[in-house]
Amino acid sequence: MIESIAVTLAPVLFLVVLFGGGALFRRKKINMDGDAPINRTLFYLSKYSILILWGAMALQSWDFNISLVPVPAAVHWISLISWFFGFALLFLGRFKLGNSFRLGTPKEGTTLTVRGLYRFSRNPMYLGVYATILASALYTLNPAVILLAAFVAGVHHKIVLAEEEYMQRVFGQEYVDYCRRVPRYL
Repeated sequence: MIESIAVTLAPVLFLVVLFGGGALFRRKKINMDGDAPINRTLFYLSKYSILILWGAMALQSWDFNISLVPVPAAVHWISLISWFFGFALLFLGRFKLGNSFRLGTPKEGTTLTVRGLYRFSRNPMYLGVYATILASALYTLNPAVILLAAFVAGVHHKIVLAEEEYMQRVFGQEYVDYCRRVPRYL
């Protein structure tokens, strides 16, 4: 029961932070919705597919058995560790970005964040997404969840590459130097 509540609360709280932050942004006249850096349909399909993957994990935790095979205990625990590690990265990354956070590339000027988690990874929030979708795939061992997770990971990597091109255009040499010091993911 505690596991189910914790598994369910992690994405719910993150979505509250995400959309609550969007409301605060609107009050400050900041548009949190940036431009899709890749094909708009693919971009949003991938973003919303994350919710399906998180939902699959939550359902499985509440004994809606969507797994087609028994999940070994070690895989179960690895998936839980990945889940909570991923959400920790998502929360910390989101808070560290502050007013510079956008879904996609910003429509107005932002600042380059290179402190906190961003000293170790240029994309800790994407790393968090990857960890949570991996957790969903492992926790359920459902082929449809695994395929959707692979799709989301592939599209999000394309998003990262496109966003990094944008960052290089906007921040120039400062961003190039940052890329030399800090890896894309880990």
